[in-house]
Amino acid sequence: MLKITIPSRELFDESTMEFIETKEYTIQLEHSLVSISKWEAKWNIPFFSKDEKTIDQVIDYARCMTITQNIDEKVFNGLTQENIEAINKYINAPMTATTFKTKSHSTSSEIITSELIYYWMIALNIPMECQRWHINRLLTLVRICNIKNDPDKRKMSRSEIMSRNSALNKARRAQFHSKG
Repeated sequence: MLKITIPSRELFDESTMEFIETKEYTIQLEHSLVSISKWEAKWNIPFFSKDEKTIDQVIDYARCMTITQNIDEKVFNGLTQENIEAINKYINAPMTATTFKTKSHSTSSEIITSELIYYWMIALNIPMECQRWHINRLLTLVRICNIKNDPDKRKMSRSEIMSRNSALNKARRAQFHSKG
């Protein structure tokens, strides 16, 4: 969870052509599957896209991430550059101690949407309460479940192959009562 403070500011409301004064607000944000689902439902585009988001989309995502109740919509127009940098840093944080030997560079052309991630959760029997986890932590869990559910897909090291072959040869020698 990220806590940011949006400072009090005087902003110009172009729709009413008036200056408005905003109070200082401290809000809590969560970069989760729930937040992504809300954002995708509004914008009708995948959150995980190579296309850069507009400033309106970035501000709206901050709104979707907010778990603090009863925040005036206009407050988000007062987000500072420092607030946006803190949000981006939080979004990009791994939020886990788990590391992988190789980076996952998917060559799949599959478009990842919130519904696909929900499918993965269901298929892998991941509890629905995990939809509120930081998304990077959830995606790490999905990746671990895939690896653990299909250990034959992982590549064996040279020593593992030699050890396995040695064990197979030993078993065959014992089975056929031979020396070689």
